[in-house]
Amino acid sequence: AGAAAGAGALVGVAGGVGAERAGAIPGAPARPDDAGVNGGRVVPFYGPRQAAVTARPGAFASFVALDLARGVGRERLAAWMKLITDDAARLTQGLPALADVEPELAATPAGLTITVGFGGGFVERARGERPTWLRPLPAFSIDRLEEAWSDGDVLFIVTADEPGTVAHALRMLLKDSRAFATLRWRQDGFRRAYGSDPSGRTMRNLFGQVDGSANPRPGAPDFDAAVIAGDEAPAWLRGGTSFVLRRIAMDLDGWDQVDRVGRENAVGRTLDTGAPLTGGNERDPLDLDAKGANGLPVISSVAHARRAHVADPALRIVRFGYNYEEPPAPGSTALSSTGLLFGAWQADVDRQFVPLQRALDEADLLNVWTTPIGSAVFAIPPGCARGGYLGEALLGV
Repeated sequence: AGAAAGAGALVGVAGGVGAERAGAIPGAPARPDDAGVNGGRVVPFYGPRQAAVTARPGAFASFVALDLARGVGRERLAAWMKLITDDAARLTQGLPALADVEPELAATPAGLTITVGFGGGFVERARGERPTWLRPLPAFSIDRLEEAWSDGDVLFIVTADEPGTVAHALRMLLKDSRAFATLRWRQDGFRRAYGSDPSGRTMRNLFGQVDGSANPRPGAPDFDAAVIAGDEAPAWLRGGTSFVLRRIAMDLDGWDQVDRVGRENAVGRTLDTGAPLTGGNERDPLDLDAKGANGLPVISSVAHARRAHVADPALRIVRFGYNYEEPPAPGSTALSSTGLLFGAWQADVDRQFVPLQRALDEADLLNVWTTPIGSAVFAIPPGCARGGYLGEALLGV
C-alpha cells in the first residue's frame, strides 16, 4: 500500500512537470508525444536491393571493414554469406540470431538495416569478375590517408535509431565472422536522434551545414540512374550499387574563427535553411550565373556548392553521411576529434565519384577546414529473396 501511494505521488509530480513544460515551451503538445515511439519499427530485409540503399537512414551507424583470413576460398565465402544473411534477416525483423545468448537485445529493431559490401580481395577469392572501379581511389592532393581507416575485403554497415540495437547486431555479425575474417577497422557515427527533427529533413554536419541537399530521392526517376548498377556492371552486381566511405577530419577550432558570412560563402548556401545564396529554398537549383552588386558571382568559384554541383542527374552521387565526435589524441590542443563519415552510393565510382572528388580537390574552399584521413571502396551486391543469400550471384554454384 505504501509503495502504491508513493507511485501515485510520483505520477502526480510527473503530471505536474509535464503540464508545466507544455505551458512553458511555445507550440509544445499538451501531453507527451506517443508518435515518436518506434522501437518496434522494422525495415523489410528481403528484396531486389539491400535495404539501406533506399531506406531512411537510422540515427546511429557502425561501418566495419574486415580482412579475409588465409585459406578462405569460394566455398567458405558462400557458407559465411549464408550465415550472415540469416543473421541479418532475423535481426532486422526484431528476432534473435541463431545461438543469440542475449535475445532480449534483438527485440527492439528500431529500423535496423544491415548492409554487406565486397572489396576487391573478396571478389578475387570468389573468382568473380571485378568491376574496374573496385580499387583504392586515385591519390588526391588533399588526402592524408591513414591505413587505420582505409580499404578492406568486406564491409558491414549497421544502422538503426537505437545505439544498443546497432551494437548488438554488429556483435552477432562479428561473432559469426571469426572463422572467416579479422576486424580491420570500425567507424561509428550519428545523425539527429529519431523524433528530434521532422521526418525527411536533411541532416546537418558538425559545421552546422545542411548536408545532402542535392541528393536524388529514392523512387525518383533519377535515383536509379545514379545509384543502381546496370548492364555495364558484372552480371553478379547488376541491381546492386557501389559505396565509397571517406573519413573527413573537420577543424572545428579553425571553423570557430570564421564569421557567418565567411562560412556561408565557403559553402555557397545559407546555414539556417540550406538554400542557395542566390535565393529560394534548400532544394531549388543553384543560379551559378548570378552576379552580385560588385560584379562577382554570388556563389563563389571556390564555394563547395559550386564545386560539388553536377548538372547531369545520372552522374550524381547519393550522400549517406554520419557525424563522428571522439576525444582528441593525447597531447593535442584540440577540443575534440571531429568529422564526417562521408558515404556515397553510386552506380559507377570512376564515372561519378572520381570526377566529383577531383573538382573538390582542385578548388573547394572547405578544404581549408577538412582533411580526408580514410578512404575505402566496396561493391554492394543486390538484395536477395527468401531462401537465397547476399552475394549468391557471385558465389553460387
